[in-house]
Amino acid sequence: MLKNYFKIAWRNLVKRRFYSLVTILGLTVGMTFSFLIASYIWGELRVNADLRDADNQYIIRSKWTNPDMGLDLTTLGPLGKALKTDYPNLVANYYRYDAITVAVSQGDKHFREDAQTCDSTLLSMYGFPLLHGDARTALNAPNSVVITENKAMKYFGSTDVVGRSLTLHNFVGGKQEYQVTAVMKNPTFNSINNLLNSPAEIFFPFSSLEGRKGFEDNWGMAFMVNYIELKEGVTPADLVKPIAQEVATHAPEAIRANLQVYLTPLRDYYREANGGIVNKMILTLSGITAFIILMAIVNFVNIFIGNSSSRLKEIGVRKALGSLKRQLVGQFLAEAILLALLAMMISMGLYMLLRPAFSDVLGKNVASVWQLMPYSLLLPLVCALVTGLLAGIYPAWVLSRVPSVASMKGTLKSVKDNVLFRRALIASQFVIALFVIAGAGIVARQVDYFFNKNLGYDKESLVTLGVPRDWTPEGLAKMERVRDGIAGLKEVKSISLSYEIPNGNGGGGFGLYKPGQDSTGAVMTTLLRADVAYAHTYNMRLLAGKFLQDAHTTYQPDHIVLNETAVRSLGYASVRDAVGQQLRAHFYDKPLTIVGVVQDFHFASMHQAIKPIAFADVRGTNTYRYLSIRLNAGDLGDAMTVIEQKWHELMPDAPFEYAFIDQTLQKLYMTEMQLKKASRIATVLSVVIVLLGILGMVSLNVARRTREVGIRKVLGATSVHVVLLFLKEFMLILAAAIAIAFPLAALLGRKWLDTYAYRTAIGWDVFAVIAAAFGVMITLLVALQTYKAAVMNPVRSLRSE
Repeated sequence: MLKNYFKIAWRNLVKRRFYSLVTILGLTVGMTFSFLIASYIWGELRVNADLRDADNQYIIRSKWTNPDMGLDLTTLGPLGKALKTDYPNLVANYYRYDAITVAVSQGDKHFREDAQTCDSTLLSMYGFPLLHGDARTALNAPNSVVITENKAMKYFGSTDVVGRSLTLHNFVGGKQEYQVTAVMKNPTFNSINNLLNSPAEIFFPFSSLEGRKGFEDNWGMAFMVNYIELKEGVTPADLVKPIAQEVATHAPEAIRANLQVYLTPLRDYYREANGGIVNKMILTLSGITAFIILMAIVNFVNIFIGNSSSRLKEIGVRKALGSLKRQLVGQFLAEAILLALLAMMISMGLYMLLRPAFSDVLGKNVASVWQLMPYSLLLPLVCALVTGLLAGIYPAWVLSRVPSVASMKGTLKSVKDNVLFRRALIASQFVIALFVIAGAGIVARQVDYFFNKNLGYDKESLVTLGVPRDWTPEGLAKMERVRDGIAGLKEVKSISLSYEIPNGNGGGGFGLYKPGQDSTGAVMTTLLRADVAYAHTYNMRLLAGKFLQDAHTTYQPDHIVLNETAVRSLGYASVRDAVGQQLRAHFYDKPLTIVGVVQDFHFASMHQAIKPIAFADVRGTNTYRYLSIRLNAGDLGDAMTVIEQKWHELMPDAPFEYAFIDQTLQKLYMTEMQLKKASRIATVLSVVIVLLGILGMVSLNVARRTREVGIRKVLGATSVHVVLLFLKEFMLILAAAIAIAFPLAALLGRKWLDTYAYRTAIGWDVFAVIAAAFGVMITLLVALQTYKAAVMNPVRSLRSE
């Protein structure tokens, strides 16, 4: 019986090949997008799941009374180790690291790499698989280094390199030899080596690199990542008192008064971090996917019901010959499932074809069919069966209830027309499509706003160059000579040496307060360390005073420059009133003098409001990380070639790696850019599905009303009148859909924009353009489909039935 169902179903699909093709195309588009998004979501949910004992592992996070005192994802350096040492009955293991950037040399090849100086527990705690080496001893020796297979191939051209050596440039101007003791298989994306979205693939022991000694034992150091593994049966609640005791016993008073430490499960951290932005992304894409597949199912139901009038006599004959209602239902469900299975097979082929491009769009690897086995076989099959049942159950139920006599006459109005129901389905399609397109427009406008808004500095022709760290007075003097050497090039307009660039990655801060005031009321301020050319290089507007001091004058260690927000927060009436005033600062013995005020600028992303910022001279600490270079007008590629040649002349053993500030800013809005790209894809798919649905429905309407068209033409109707006859129905539905979709999109879009401190406005022009474009597409499609019927000879039209 089942075989007979599918044999007849196949014959019917071939007989009505045009409508079958339209339906299959719609389902294929929806399924392909659904499979790709499902694979992406599966990957996001699996982050950290492959780590050893991940269910018992936690990241130690910090909540600060004053949020400018520290970071959420870091905490006190010694805390993880202290908990393991003092509470061995609760804590099974720990891991800590300090994220740094280090220059690495192998022979005459020089690179700049993100690295972790860390505990020796890395490999044993997380179970990262090794290609070569012993996980138990790999990080025990001070001069040992563990690298990934990517780095092994990059440095040596092979992975069997245990015993080979690498040279790491330390922070006091020297070089140290490290022996490769293990090669790690390239780890999957996780929150250990990729916590800061710049994957570390080089690991070496704490305090082995000169210039970074002792950070892991400093209770005043609140910028170290800590993880702990709890013993079986132990919960985070059991650690509340021990953590509080460790902080109260060892932490400085200022930290104790402001810090609250808590634990987050490692498996959940990735999705919950940064305000749960990944969870929001998953929910948004899941909603879009549900809309897309729903539109495809609506197409199916619409065309199936619309095409049913041609099968009324078939139903009547079947019933007259003794077919039961359940047999008719089975027949129609078989056709629906067969269509869905065909669409599923095509969509799997498209999945494999489009997966690399989709991975590029989202910036994340989307798993292949083979990586997802056996789910990649079972889930699409289940999806096809469920989709076929959902799409076919209503048409099957309606058609199977047709009385035999009425169906053989082909006169059952409820089946032939179903006008209200079909219009409701089309309207739902239009609402979903318009909502998705409007949402994509709002996302695109906000992302464009990020890159077009005045940032408080000029980002055009601005490039940043990472430099080796030699944080000694001699090292600073050498880097100043390098800076001055590059400044002499005709391609360079201005250049500055600094510890920070506007990427949101600050090096710390302090509390500022007026002399005589209580230090507990200090204004927490982000401290940026730069030379006197920084404001000029970034084209920052100086509102009063000067930037630190005049060039080529004696260094003044007490000079600071504030931004407008800091001036307001400290209570000064104007920027001019602030210049010349003295301030006290946490951790500084002597007062500081305000010598200038710069206009507010965006140091971090626009998710957060501009905070108080202070500039101090880089010579105060001898610490630096970047050269910022503003290029003169001309060919930027040629300019960078000249600068690279000069760099190698001045720094022959240092890597030359640079990034334009536009590239740096893109990293701040990576998730929003992924959402923008995904929403654009969803927009295209929504339009395709809607157009396929309209194509099928208009074709059915024209076929069913050909005789009516002939009568109208005999009575004097023109071709334009005929086109408008079919178009009017869709225009009325479009108007109703606009009234529902646009207010809903505006409401949800406003809630989404409220998560940003700086946001664009939702203007009426976005909706007007979408409505106009949608209307034009529908008009053109309906006109093209109905033109043939409109110009047909009325005599032929009247004979068509």
